[in-house]
Amino acid sequence: MSLFDFAVIGINHDHINGQVKFMLEAGCTFKAFYAPEDALAEPFAQRFPMARRVADKREILEDPAIKLIVSAAIPGDRAAIGIEAMRHGKDFMSDKPGLISFDELAEARKVQKETGRIYSILYSEHYETRSTVKAGELVQAGAIGKVVHTIGLGPHRIRKDQRPPWFFKRARYGGILTDIGSHQAEQFLFFSGAKDARVLSATVGNKANPDKPELQDFGDMHFVADDVTGYVRVDWFTPDGLPTWGDGRLVILGTEGTIELRKYVDIAGRPGIDHLFLVDKKGMQYVDCSAVELTYGRQLAHDVLNRTETAMTQEHCFKAMELALTAQAVAEGRMAPAAR
Repeated sequence: MSLFDFAVIGINHDHINGQVKFMLEAGCTFKAFYAPEDALAEPFAQRFPMARRVADKREILEDPAIKLIVSAAIPGDRAAIGIEAMRHGKDFMSDKPGLISFDELAEARKVQKETGRIYSILYSEHYETRSTVKAGELVQAGAIGKVVHTIGLGPHRIRKDQRPPWFFKRARYGGILTDIGSHQAEQFLFFSGAKDARVLSATVGNKANPDKPELQDFGDMHFVADDVTGYVRVDWFTPDGLPTWGDGRLVILGTEGTIELRKYVDIAGRPGIDHLFLVDKKGMQYVDCSAVELTYGRQLAHDVLNRTETAMTQEHCFKAMELALTAQAVAEGRMAPAAR
């Protein structure tokens, strides 16, 4: 028996496949989708034949049976979709970034509070990555003592000739720290256990793509939350020789040990993904993450039905985007960094 119906508005990023998969695995029914681009809609419909393509998104927004709207639209369109969904009495799950400006964040927070609906952002480098979920379990169990520092590295392969025009427009993708940096902002808050954080420094730049002047192909940022600090580097410089899109890494330093994740590849080492290395006072060990359950979809479905916050709290969801947006503003000279 299905838990409830959900629908999709916007399929401009491949992350939509993982988002839909989460909800299907949670026991929900994929009822309909709206996508104006035929080139994207046709293969998507083949992948998910149970869902009907609609010609007008209002068919989804006005369908009382649909409880959740899922979106991986162009980043600059996501907030408007989410706000409209909430105003129609529906919960919302976005790909990251869930919004790309402070004005959008303020409006999303306002409407979420007014409606009581859920505005969730699937930060996939955390919630779709078994090694990151396992690292969270280890940290919460005290495996490395108190966390004092994190390093998050998020390199990506640019595939410039395969990207749509919006990918290179600052007003549409939001800047590199807002976009892929939001993954690392969320993970810093999660692993530090912080409710808030400050940006000490941030930079962005176009290092090697002068033909795309609005593209930011490199960015970094430095956070502090109470007495925990964190450094993040994101870029579009994955070498062609790497067999996957990026060598994503996370290092968590604790008072009694360290955890290092090689999320997508162990270069010149073990095959596969989700490599976790734990070093503590007892020695060094490799932790197998293959059986770790990814709970986000099941928990979000529970939250939709029971009005709870088990997938993530609403404030954590928004705070991660606020932190990424702040770093983007600092890097672009629109905001001064916080004093230490």
